[in-house]
Amino acid sequence: MGAQLRVYKRRIRSVTATKKITKAMEMIAASRIVKAQRQVAASTPYATELTRAVTAVATGSTTKHPLTTEAENPTRAAILLITSDRGLAGGYSSNAIKAAERLTERLRGEGKEVDTYVIGRKGVAYYGFRERKLADSWTGFTDSPTYADAKRAAAPLIEAVSTDITEGGVDELHIVFTEFVSMMTQNPVDDRMLPLSLGATEKEAGKGEILPLFDFEPSAEDVLDALLPRYVESRVYNALLQAAASEHAARRRAMKSATDNAGELIKTLSRLANAARQAEITQEISEIVGGASALADATAGSDK
Repeated sequence: MGAQLRVYKRRIRSVTATKKITKAMEMIAASRIVKAQRQVAASTPYATELTRAVTAVATGSTTKHPLTTEAENPTRAAILLITSDRGLAGGYSSNAIKAAERLTERLRGEGKEVDTYVIGRKGVAYYGFRERKLADSWTGFTDSPTYADAKRAAAPLIEAVSTDITEGGVDELHIVFTEFVSMMTQNPVDDRMLPLSLGATEKEAGKGEILPLFDFEPSAEDVLDALLPRYVESRVYNALLQAAASEHAARRRAMKSATDNAGELIKTLSRLANAARQAEITQEISEIVGGASALADATAGSDK
């Protein structure tokens, strides 16, 4: 019984230490969510107005440009997948990876070759373990991304879109990330960044309003060339911020669940330890009573 009691006490100490860690991680994640939400709110108006400007240029000109013109027979597509650098966030990264896998299968089903770009160590490890080639990857900034990180990730994507398909370029550019809806809800989404779907973009940017007419100087094509990198960078940056907020919310929820489970396990182990201690005390009392009774019987026998 004594050995069993020591095992219970050792497990209680171990779970208590784990509970302290998960509680601290929960509090850290909760404090970072607020900052991430503010960054998302601050970046969204810029991305919306930039999308609106691109839509105005596209609808006001007849220029064929990779930003707005769909290929007649697209054969290659690029996917940018955003995951996390660290774990302990529940199914955050795995859900994004599953969404990217579904998108890849759909594109391949349409007869397109897919180049995959990944942000985050979890995504890189997933493809590396399966020995699947990546076009490029970036790590180390998923929990607190900056615009410089977005520019670094967007550069090869812009180059791929601007390159002719015969020289290794792509016809389409897709992005897969986790959209932050609320503290309890984060949804993995896939979105086509390029070429723009003008009808959907106009509705998103201007909510159906009539866009103003512009005169372009020096030309609409030059304006689109200037807007292309800004548009891709802003979309990638906004997606990174959305993903960061989602990661912190998922980690907070996962750590809260782990803390609650640790508390329940401590209660269960404490009850078992109390039962073992009571059984040990009962056994000791029984042994003392039995020994006293045997001694009394032996003394009575000797007197006779």
